[in-house]
Amino acid sequence: MSFGGGAFAGGPVFGGLGGQGGQNLPFAGVPTELQERVDEILATEPDVADEAVDFSQAEYDRRPFTLGRFLAPHWVALLGALGLVVLETITLQAGPLLTKIAIDSGIRARSTQVLFAVAASYVVLIGLSMLISRARIVVTARVGADLMVRLRVRIFAHLQRLSLGFFTEEKSGVLFSRQTSDPVSLAALFQEGLVQLAVQALTLMIVTGLLVALNAWLATIVLLAVVPAMLLMTLWFRSASGPRYLDVRDRIADVLSHLQESLAGVRIVTAFNRRRHNVIEHRNVVGAYREANDATAQVNAVYGPGSEMIGILGQALLFLIGGRMVLRGELTVGDLAAFALYLTAFFAPIQQLVQLYTVYQQGTAAVVKLRELLAEGPTVGERTAAHPLPSIEGEIALENVTFSYQPGTPVLRDVDLRVRPGETFALVGATGSGTSTIAKLVARFYDPDSGVVRIDGQDLREVTFESLRTQLGIVPQEPFLFAGSLRDNVAFARPAATDDEVLAACDAVGIRELVDRLPYGIHTPVHERGVTLSAGERQLLALARAFVAEPRVLVLDEATSNLDLRTEALIEHALDVVLEGRTALIIAHRLATARRADRIATVHDGQIVEIGTHEDLVAQGGRYAEMFATWARHY
Repeated sequence: MSFGGGAFAGGPVFGGLGGQGGQNLPFAGVPTELQERVDEILATEPDVADEAVDFSQAEYDRRPFTLGRFLAPHWVALLGALGLVVLETITLQAGPLLTKIAIDSGIRARSTQVLFAVAASYVVLIGLSMLISRARIVVTARVGADLMVRLRVRIFAHLQRLSLGFFTEEKSGVLFSRQTSDPVSLAALFQEGLVQLAVQALTLMIVTGLLVALNAWLATIVLLAVVPAMLLMTLWFRSASGPRYLDVRDRIADVLSHLQESLAGVRIVTAFNRRRHNVIEHRNVVGAYREANDATAQVNAVYGPGSEMIGILGQALLFLIGGRMVLRGELTVGDLAAFALYLTAFFAPIQQLVQLYTVYQQGTAAVVKLRELLAEGPTVGERTAAHPLPSIEGEIALENVTFSYQPGTPVLRDVDLRVRPGETFALVGATGSGTSTIAKLVARFYDPDSGVVRIDGQDLREVTFESLRTQLGIVPQEPFLFAGSLRDNVAFARPAATDDEVLAACDAVGIRELVDRLPYGIHTPVHERGVTLSAGERQLLALARAFVAEPRVLVLDEATSNLDLRTEALIEHALDVVLEGRTALIIAHRLATARRADRIATVHDGQIVEIGTHEDLVAQGGRYAEMFATWARHY
């Protein structure tokens, strides 16, 4: 199947393959003097694991995407990290107890030995805490990186399985956000959020237990005074910040979407002098993103200082009540000092949780957006009982087919059509008449609303995608070329094709002479989307790609519309050779291509109004004859 593609094959990048597209472009390759060093670095790169990824239409995880399912595959590592968190927290919270011992048994008792022992214990605990913390960070960083890789592969695989209709309705910039910023937010949620949440929650539990152990009555008074207030403020923060963080995710998607669209259309923007307008528009989009962030900042500005004020009031209450207890001899100075340190340690996690909740809200907002994306299923799916399509002869049949892109607005209505095996069949009609839609139905990019599309009598909904599309070649009106070598683009549908087969395809479409003039031949890189090539060169490469695929059925959707007369003549000659023995469905507005077909169907207002040879249709004096007469006057 022919859509574009290939991987970069090395070598310097030249401006193009000749023609208008390749003029005055700079050298962008690896200098010769650096190539040896580059090769050495590449030789040390680790091999990427070739894991089987299920991106099929028939089977994939349809369960809602949740944080629990996201983390579940790494539960062993998570338990290990949790164990390290427990040890780290215990070592960190031993300090106030040592302070109590230093005051009561060291300073008040004037015991230098106790002070030295406490100091040594501090050093040991700090060193132990550093080692445990390092181990915990290493473990969580590795798990976080693995989770991000798996998530991005899952998102990409899911996008590969979705149907064409999804991409016509969704902005590509929004999808970029799902693949880039959302996984980053989830990784931050895991590495900075969940792990730190465990640290701070465990700290709160341990500190609360120690406060009660030091003096249950004092702990009860202080905690009852501050915990309810903190709980109410946290509940308010949760309800106020949730919608705002979801809005932030939407606005960053808008920023990426506008950026992608502006870059993709940079030639049109420049040609129509819209650069200043685009900057203004982008400033507005970024301004909306800033306003969304300002809204979250305002909520944080209330919650942060408010929780800090509650902590200060708690400390004041402690010294008021605890100080009187020390004066009455009910509490030692060491106990009060340890109590004050633990109370500070009690509020420190709460302050930290304020920041963590920000990360949590960003992460959960990303979960919501990813859940929406991963819940999207293919509208054109492969049935569980689908069977492989046998080697086909190439008979195409549409039986009473009706189709609409939007409900209630049919593009095709009750279409009946039969293309014989090995026949070259052309579809002609005005723009919007439905000719290209028929090609999309034959390729099963869409399924008809009613009726059946068959190849060799097989309902396309009953066969596997792989068996269909390995026998079907598509050459679209706007061919897509990836950044890569000319060879990789031509051999995209059949990567195992030999260089000789690629060169033979170049011969067939009439660009062999051009390829032979290039310094690296078929291994010469082309730029992304083939921007350094002329429109005709891109179309020739797309045709060569289809020829290498050796399809039994070839669909050409306006494949000669962007060619000059000389290049069109080369293509027509190549088609005579390549289409021999194959079925060809040609969508054409240029009637020079259509008239060479064995039969021609005229499509008008979503229906086939006449079928016959070129001579027959001209003789009938119908719609095709009118179109041909109009075309002949201009050529």
